[in-house]
Amino acid sequence: MSKIRLSKSVVDKLAPCPFDTVYWDTSLIGFGVRVKPNNTKSYVVQYRSKTTGRSRRKTIGQHGPLMSFAQAKEIATGLLSDVLRGQDPVAEAKSKRDAPSVQDLALQYLEIHAIPKKRPKSVANDQSMLNRLILPKLGNHRASGVGHKDIQTLHNSLKQTPYQANRVLSLLSKMFELSIKWGWRTDNPVKGVEKFHEEKRYRWLSDDELGRLVVALNQHQNQKAANAIRLQLLTGARIGEVLTARWVDFDLERGVWIKPSHHTKQKRTEHLPLSTASQELLAGIFDIKNEGSEFVFPGRSPQKPLVDLKKFWRTVVTKAKIQDYRIHDNRHTHASQLVSSGMSLAIVGRLLGHTNPMTTQRYSHLADDPLRAAAEIMASKLK
Repeated sequence: MSKIRLSKSVVDKLAPCPFDTVYWDTSLIGFGVRVKPNNTKSYVVQYRSKTTGRSRRKTIGQHGPLMSFAQAKEIATGLLSDVLRGQDPVAEAKSKRDAPSVQDLALQYLEIHAIPKKRPKSVANDQSMLNRLILPKLGNHRASGVGHKDIQTLHNSLKQTPYQANRVLSLLSKMFELSIKWGWRTDNPVKGVEKFHEEKRYRWLSDDELGRLVVALNQHQNQKAANAIRLQLLTGARIGEVLTARWVDFDLERGVWIKPSHHTKQKRTEHLPLSTASQELLAGIFDIKNEGSEFVFPGRSPQKPLVDLKKFWRTVVTKAKIQDYRIHDNRHTHASQLVSSGMSLAIVGRLLGHTNPMTTQRYSHLADDPLRAAAEIMASKLK
């Protein structure tokens, strides 16, 4: 170990030895320059951590055009001052290097939160958004280093698909909310990023369209898929609930569909009364089933439910000459028929499994129809 008063000219004149040699500055204790046998010179600081008592050495940079002696000494002075205040620059730098990335955060989110607590379909949607949209842009970023601007830039890049962009924003918000609880960062960078405007869909079938849909279902060769749609229309259930329904979920003697909590969006067990038509439909399906499956609508393998009706649905709505109408809109058609017939919004909401009454309010204007008809009764008498 050599101790000399370092300066730019002294450092320039230092000659290499057969082994690494460190020359320590006598004017700033802990600051030195390391000379390698190939004459590469690098500035270093060495100190003892006040917290652990361990000796630490940190390389500041290589002597040359990008790092002058004056710059190196100024940096060393700052680092050694931090040490006097109880900090540990080497440990802090290592902590930053080892800090979890957004990729790590995504894995933790899926393993600790999504998979144990969300429905499989929701988990699949999260994984799809992560793999396609989030991780390609932010995956290598440190979770602690992602800023508001990073989130805003990603959200803006998805403006052509506003619904998807907003779902990505919600997913990121939940992930960073959890990162705060896990001690990975102290704030949520998603806060304050404004969502894109979403036009809410209020599409349901008129009586004429509904009639054409029934005919198209009756004429289609795939009656298993047709029966799934019929059950959805009769019950107002989500198509996912219909396709994953098991025979043990139905009590046909009492006329009740007991939806397990892990199959419902609200994550609670629901008891849905079945109409006579629903019971007859299920009884007919049960009579002809020969797959030996626990599912009401088994897929190609009896051990798994029917999964995808997209191709079938396109064929049916095309045949029925119905435009801009999704399978999910069958819930709206079910609800609109009930409300138009005089059923209260509260009861319709319960049948559909709505926990928020405002969700059912989209049908409120239809409730005027039976009231208006009732008001006309007295008018007809006076005529």
